[in-house]
Amino acid sequence: RNMAELFHKEETPQYFMLDAQNYDNGDQQLEALTKSATIYVGNLSFFSKESQIYETFARVGPVKRLIMGLNRETKTPCGFCFVEYFIQDHAHAALKYISDTVCDERIIRCDADPGFIHGRQFGRGKSGGQVRDEWTTNYDPGRGRLVPPEAISGRKRERDDD
Repeated sequence: RNMAELFHKEETPQYFMLDAQNYDNGDQQLEALTKSATIYVGNLSFFSKESQIYETFARVGPVKRLIMGLNRETKTPCGFCFVEYFIQDHAHAALKYISDTVCDERIIRCDADPGFIHGRQFGRGKSGGQVRDEWTTNYDPGRGRLVPPEAISGRKRERDDD
């Protein structure tokens, strides 16, 4: 066996979440994903500057475009972005080398993305930001604040006790 087989063997299938707002079915989204040079970047600080993110992702190849995720209501950054490269190999390199690294004092998460479509830059939560921020019970200085309780009133989240 060579070293690559030891470290890069996929033992479980990779799953993705169907984006029903922009694709009619999973096959259509998978087709777009196989041709895309775009990645989704999550867990960014609300205070990260485009220049910081650009500098981080340009390390693996020229960045064609960077689209900051914005709160739908306030139009302020809400912790995610899309990075579009000119070629797919650079997007794959970002997934391999930049995902799970630190950008602006936060461990960022990168996922392959089927390509930016206008409107996806806005958060989908009730408060206009990301849904995940509406479930948080802890103050996260990098996220800037807790979501106001009135944005999620009446919602309960069940958790396992273990």
